[in-house]
Amino acid sequence: MDDDSQYLLFLDLFNETYDTTDPSYVVSQNVKLCAKNSVNQFGAKFIPVFYTVNFLLSYLGNGLVLLVIYKYEKLNTVTNVFLQNLVFSNILFASSLPFWATYHLSEWIFGIALCKMVSSAYFIGFYSSILFLTLMTFDRYLAVVHAVAAAKSRKKVYAIIASVIVWVISVAASVKELVLRNVWVHPVNGLMCEESGLPQSTMEYWRLVTYYQQFLLFFLLPLIMVLYCYISITVRILSTRMKEKCRAIKLIFVIIVTFFACWTPYNFVILIRAIQISRSSLDEESCSDSDKLDFALYVTRNIAYLYCCISPVFYTFVGKKFQSHFKRLMAKKFPCLKKHISLNSQSTRTSSQRTPHSAYDY
Repeated sequence: MDDDSQYLLFLDLFNETYDTTDPSYVVSQNVKLCAKNSVNQFGAKFIPVFYTVNFLLSYLGNGLVLLVIYKYEKLNTVTNVFLQNLVFSNILFASSLPFWATYHLSEWIFGIALCKMVSSAYFIGFYSSILFLTLMTFDRYLAVVHAVAAAKSRKKVYAIIASVIVWVISVAASVKELVLRNVWVHPVNGLMCEESGLPQSTMEYWRLVTYYQQFLLFFLLPLIMVLYCYISITVRILSTRMKEKCRAIKLIFVIIVTFFACWTPYNFVILIRAIQISRSSLDEESCSDSDKLDFALYVTRNIAYLYCCISPVFYTFVGKKFQSHFKRLMAKKFPCLKKHISLNSQSTRTSSQRTPHSAYDY
């Protein structure tokens, strides 16, 4: 295609895009535009790498957890029902990452149907993963702090109902992605898969809903529950004669610090962005400040996503029981490793007879 043909095609796309613009988008005041070249270059270079790494780690780690559960564990226990749902939510989330990696490399080439479906799967998996992590923490709290009462209530039905509630909340929080996401042609960046089609004020309103929903419902509330549950568990463990008390407390500390360190930066960036939109100060914001916020969002978001992808491994293979299962699996698949792997079958056989304080293999 010669230069004239490319120029005419550009004009056609430009006119097609802006002829269909909603009149309510037109404003009478000057609008400050930032080129964001450095941000776009950073996104094109590093975001696909981050997403690819997250995708591979998620499928490897979650697949391994799923394999161990199905091979060595009872599937109908409360813990394993939650764990299976957590794995499925992470796999659903990770399945969207190759699409977004390709999108950052060039443009959206998958059509409007996949734009809506991938966006919905992305948020459903992300939200449900956070909620299932919180639910597993709460269930761990019940099993340790309220062991007697929990023994009667922690049945498979309870786990199924709680899991259904989590999926319903996650789907409901992601419906707007299915409705608002559309594919449109940008005169410079090509095909875009973004929220569009409504007046600017309406789009800003729903963007604020997303940000505050993310911060309050999917960060602040889970964080408060995680802190309360693990502090209560720590107090309970300290009051017992548990042999590996120090190891249990260290593990709890690591879980809390990791959860806080991975999720807090991303969610505070989200909160800052929401406050800026609420105050309608985006027009007064300098391009350098806007670029810094975009860079911060890219980096902190990927840290949070990485934790989301590897959380099942973190929550399972730190326990002695899953470590034993993994060793057995490796010894079976790779006989040459048998002499280097110490198997303790006794620990596996007696794992179900442990006290409630060690029910989760601290």
